[in-house]
Amino acid sequence: MEPWFGMKGTWLTFWVTVACATDMTLFGYDQGVFGGVIVTPDFLDQLNLNNNPSLISTVTAIYDIGCFFGAVSVCVIGEPLGRKKCVLLGTTIMSIGAIIQIASFGVPEMIVGRIVAGIGNGINTSTAPVWQGETSKASWRGKLIVIEMIMNIAGFSLSNWVTYGFSFVGGSAAWRVPLAFQFLFIIILFATVPWLPESPRWLMAKGRIEEAEKILADLENTDVVDPYVITESKDIQWAVQYEKDNAVRWRDLLRGRTGNQGGTHTIRRLLLGMGSQAMQQLSGINVTSYYLPTVLIESVGLSNNLARLLAACNSVSYLLFSLIGIPNVERWGRRKMMIYAAAGQFFCYCIITICIRYNEMDSLSEVTRRSWAEASIAFFFLYYVFFGIGWQGVPWLYPTEINSMAMRTKGAALGTATNWIFNFMVVEITPPGIRSLHWRFYIIWTIFNFAFIPIVYFFYPETAGRSLEDIDRFFAGHAPLFVFKDKEAIAEKRPQAFVEREEQEIRRNSSIVTSHVAAANREHEKETADEFHNQV
Repeated sequence: MEPWFGMKGTWLTFWVTVACATDMTLFGYDQGVFGGVIVTPDFLDQLNLNNNPSLISTVTAIYDIGCFFGAVSVCVIGEPLGRKKCVLLGTTIMSIGAIIQIASFGVPEMIVGRIVAGIGNGINTSTAPVWQGETSKASWRGKLIVIEMIMNIAGFSLSNWVTYGFSFVGGSAAWRVPLAFQFLFIIILFATVPWLPESPRWLMAKGRIEEAEKILADLENTDVVDPYVITESKDIQWAVQYEKDNAVRWRDLLRGRTGNQGGTHTIRRLLLGMGSQAMQQLSGINVTSYYLPTVLIESVGLSNNLARLLAACNSVSYLLFSLIGIPNVERWGRRKMMIYAAAGQFFCYCIITICIRYNEMDSLSEVTRRSWAEASIAFFFLYYVFFGIGWQGVPWLYPTEINSMAMRTKGAALGTATNWIFNFMVVEITPPGIRSLHWRFYIIWTIFNFAFIPIVYFFYPETAGRSLEDIDRFFAGHAPLFVFKDKEAIAEKRPQAFVEREEQEIRRNSSIVTSHVAAANREHEKETADEFHNQV
């Protein structure tokens, strides 16, 4: 049987995207489902969590600690196992965690289940974007990873509707069935990942050149002797060798040393990737992702049923507006998407803070306070629009692009670990923060979103339109710290110098006559066969 069931080119990329997107859908579903579970009366009664916001936040947030450790583990297991095996391992661990949660009758079992599921999700979320990025064309990479994160929103939206629907069922089914629903995505992952191609860049880093070139050719729907495939292969091999020659050991990184081996700006690239993930969480998204029903009940004063319904409706709006990011992530570039979205999020949280402040003023009439509360709902919805366009996908895409090949797995893992540890902090502090600080709690996220605008403008180079090796070459050169002064570093299109270099290499490799290559391969095969017969 032919590899990949005979699929090549677009269809092969499509199925890799299906697997990676399913992984992210599972992530979104798992992240969103608990927001509906923790306001289910049977769940609160069964686990004895009524009127205990601190313990509720701990049971919810402990999942992120598992995700953190799962992501960190990829720094160790990622390169030995490869992309596919890591996803399969993470999915298996998530399955075990899901079973423990579904069967829980007390807080200890639920906490164990949340941690175990989190470890699996941390492994998966560190690996899937890297696998997608390393098997995609430069012109498709941003769109495909943004599609992955939109499927993350789709999973989040689905979890809201599932928990809302099962809230009418009553009993333990109201929360156990929504938790069990995630096995739909787990089954899809087990059915697709095993037969899909491994990352060609990971294979080349392991010295498996011929296997990698065959995958590169299949992804391009061409032959291994195609000049473009030869050029791409040589470019990747250059990046592998350059990184080996300029690599920095982990123990030196931790000590802050680079010495003469600092030519790839390793620490800076790690911090840029980790920073994008930290900013995503500090934007305040999981104040509402995990707790929107809670926020609408406690800060806005809605009923349980209406809060659930609005959270579900908001998730659909979130999903629809996030589609804007697919065609524009390459057109606008990563920098503009992050800067403009941060400005929009700042505006929304600023208005939300004002609205909730007046909603809590006892001196105002009930009707006036209700009007302010209702106004805040519109800006919660609008916040999700800005976040879905700019900050949902780019922080997951950026670490897979900005880090060098040798550090890509570790960089994505550390970026994901950063996301989860800040996620834990936000989820842990939100319920007690709302109850103790009231409207002042929302000032925190207003300030953070404003701060992201200059941070991205001054320090974050553009990665749209570049090949992964273009980015390596940028950091092998001068690479100024304040990138806003460098027109090539912030250009939304691929710099002309990189385009001209690639065209020159393709022309040079085109001088290799295909028939000569094929004849040389046949001669090599004949010599190998003769040698075998002589030995026999």
